[in-house]
Amino acid sequence: MPKTGIRCGITGLALLLSSTAFADTSADATLLARGQYLATAADCAACHSVSGDKPLAGGLPIASPFGQIYSSNITPSKQFGIGDYSEAQFARAVREGVNAKGEHLYPAMPYPSYAGISDDDIHALYVWFIQGVKPVDAAPPATQLAFPFNQRWLMFGWNMLFANGKPLVNDESKSPEWNRGRYLVDALGHCDACHTPRNIAMGEESGKALAGGQVGAWYAPNITSDPISGIGGWSHQELVQYLRTGAVANKGQAAGGMAEAIEKSLQYLTDEDISAIATYLKATPPIRNAKDLNADYSWAGNGKNYEPALRANNPGIEYHKNQPGYAQLTSGAQLYSANCASCHQTSGQGTPDHAWPSLVHNSATGANNASNLVATILNGVSITTQGNIRLMPAMGDTLTDKQIAEISTFVMGAYGNPEVSVSPEQVATLRAGGANPTNTLYGMMAGAAAVFVLLVGGWIFVRRRKSR
Repeated sequence: MPKTGIRCGITGLALLLSSTAFADTSADATLLARGQYLATAADCAACHSVSGDKPLAGGLPIASPFGQIYSSNITPSKQFGIGDYSEAQFARAVREGVNAKGEHLYPAMPYPSYAGISDDDIHALYVWFIQGVKPVDAAPPATQLAFPFNQRWLMFGWNMLFANGKPLVNDESKSPEWNRGRYLVDALGHCDACHTPRNIAMGEESGKALAGGQVGAWYAPNITSDPISGIGGWSHQELVQYLRTGAVANKGQAAGGMAEAIEKSLQYLTDEDISAIATYLKATPPIRNAKDLNADYSWAGNGKNYEPALRANNPGIEYHKNQPGYAQLTSGAQLYSANCASCHQTSGQGTPDHAWPSLVHNSATGANNASNLVATILNGVSITTQGNIRLMPAMGDTLTDKQIAEISTFVMGAYGNPEVSVSPEQVATLRAGGANPTNTLYGMMAGAAAVFVLLVGGWIFVRRRKSR
């Protein structure tokens, strides 16, 4: 299950550094440093920290299709964390999703991807978490899901179907850089957890690795090498820049979970590792979405000059939400002028220095799925990379579903993909955190139950054969 929900604004490396137990020097410094780097690459702090004063102490609410899941305390606290874990127990929790008590974890913890982590890296991670992290004696809120989702034993069947991975083995026919990139993408970075579509049982769809998928209110795009649906049209250097900074002019800007991943994890990786990720992604098998006729960043808008019309709607000044008459703004053009044009300009071209990005040649406005545009308007953007801050205010509290739908439809038609329109109902769904279909929830449990029945049936069959 991909990670979603509210996360702390502190950067990942700073958070991990603040958790270092400087008094403990029993472990080799090189091994500790490696474990800390691996924890940063795995983005552990993003899900297991709520604030800087209790790093890695858990308690972060993670939205899932079957309820709110709270992350666990992974500091070496013996009472509330993993202080009593042996290395074998730690490895089992990370790779198999089973804690020291033998309880199954929910796949909000990306153990299906972490299964690929090597033995050496598991060891380095264990040493750092146990000897390099300060214990925090705090109990996170307990996860309390409704029946039958609170029956953790049912995850045994789900794991049989979707989480039977093993440590990755290098492909000797590929270069060392490709193999390193694969390891970072498919195992440590768990990119598939968000970027691979899910089936009715919430398992990753076979044969569609990294082909894109809905993650709550956001859409994690196709990152295969396809030149239309994926990143095949991005250069190697553009991918490196995006992973390091979260922004590439005339291509796209990171927001939502991707902004968090870049801010807290990816920007701190070595140049060699970032380059390896780009190399691997550029070499992935291309997967084309049949609905995609153009690359999402290729849309140049409809070419109309909206400035006279926009200014005519608001003679002299732009309306502000606290000024009389704001509530009477109904058209997308009027609302765009009142809320967006001061930064993104009436032309939609943004500013020359790209501090305010262009809405033309932008992956969010050119996509077939308007989720990322709507989610950005609802939630805003806040990302700090390489010392630079990129902000956009959230408008979810000041704009209604209908107003956001009008703005989004106007922006898509004027500056992006004109085939996409947005309804108030779609905005309401994304405001609530995304679709939550009941049949998907029960489909997951039905799949787990089916595997359990098959296993029991097989066990009975074998016993009967032996008794003859």
